[in-house]
Amino acid sequence: MLLLLIVAALLAAAYKAWQWSLDAREAANRIAKDTCSRAVVQLLDGTVAFAGYSLARDARGKRRVLRTYTFDYTSDGFERAQGFIVLAGLELEAVGLAGGSSLMPPAP
Repeated sequence: MLLLLIVAALLAAAYKAWQWSLDAREAANRIAKDTCSRAVVQLLDGTVAFAGYSLARDARGKRRVLRTYTFDYTSDGFERAQGFIVLAGLELEAVGLAGGSSLMPPAP
């Protein structure tokens, strides 16, 4: 009985982590589309790709897990360039385009 409860708890935790990942990817897709629209470039492939996790401290010194996503875009229809998005939870930490153009989210 105890083993069944442990397995159920592990499955519930795995499902919740999977949902958070899907929500973060959806947010990253929305941010990539908005960024490309503002920069007057075309988002290629219509989606972002997960690039990895990292740990960082926020302004209060608390550790946060950051997710990094990359996406491809073109400004001329011929050459691909790569952009990135960094999320802390579902909050935007940074977004940037190739060539040094890095955009930070607006201050709250």
